[in-house]
Amino acid sequence: MNSSARAFWLRSPGHGELRDVTLTGPGEGEVLVRSLYSGVSRGTETLVFRGGVPESQHAVMRAPFQEGEFPGPVKYGYLNVGVVEQGPDGLIGRTVFCLYPHQTRYVVPVSAVTVVPERVPPARAVLAGTVETAVNALWDAAPLIGDRIAVIGGGMVGCSVAALLARFPGVRLQLVDADPARAKTAEALGVDFAAPEDALDGCDLVVHASATEQGLTRALELLAPEGTVLELSWYGDRRIALPLGEAFHSRRLTVRSSQVGTVSPRRSGRSYADRLALSLDLLADPALDALITGESAFEELPELLPKLASGEIPALCHRVRYGDNR
Repeated sequence: MNSSARAFWLRSPGHGELRDVTLTGPGEGEVLVRSLYSGVSRGTETLVFRGGVPESQHAVMRAPFQEGEFPGPVKYGYLNVGVVEQGPDGLIGRTVFCLYPHQTRYVVPVSAVTVVPERVPPARAVLAGTVETAVNALWDAAPLIGDRIAVIGGGMVGCSVAALLARFPGVRLQLVDADPARAKTAEALGVDFAAPEDALDGCDLVVHASATEQGLTRALELLAPEGTVLELSWYGDRRIALPLGEAFHSRRLTVRSSQVGTVSPRRSGRSYADRLALSLDLLADPALDALITGESAFEELPELLPKLASGEIPALCHRVRYGDNR
């Protein structure tokens, strides 16, 4: 059986379009999913939209169901929530999360979908991929009870990390951002907020997610001796400078990267499926709704992405609605 669908493609840097897709009915071990919502992760997806993925990272940056190649034409995205229309009996009618681009319907292997817990609203479940990044980051960082921690960068990833750290007992935690509007988001997450110049120092751990040179420099300044900066920012093709002279060596500071493409070596016994299932369970917390800062219809994507990329529409996660999911 053939079925029609529509997908969002980046035709060339800065220019998107909707394309018709013809689907073949699912075979053995596959499901047909009708999209309910997808999410635009403003940091990564707008970087892709601008054509900012360096050639050396084209293979690393591929999304699981990406079509085409960087810088374009390319079909890119990885935050999709839908309902199974065809497939194994146990999945038909179930709401699932999939690392799939923005498309109205799609066919994928059963192994590519994760059932969304009933206590998690489908509209919130689009955050699963970003919360998964935060889970992996905290597996890498291994914070301890009573730690003094700052999260620099109140974007989608930084706020997700802060939301999870807010559950740790005894920690002193601040979300640090140059935009005072992020104070409201921090409040909704139950986290203290500070401007960069007012942030508390003496930190055992600073999670950096601002994707700015100034933010990473400030992260080093806030550390206590022997402290660690966990770097979550993706700079694309930009080069940055750091003050690795001065007191960097005498204070024995550490800058460590974290990336969701592999499961943290600290949890080598866990699978990708385990990590995603945990992330969906964590989304039962309604406070995480604060990370969704806008919503548009799927048909608006070609006009929406340029506004997100330019900052005309400020956003953490911008949710895309399919059909009549109001």
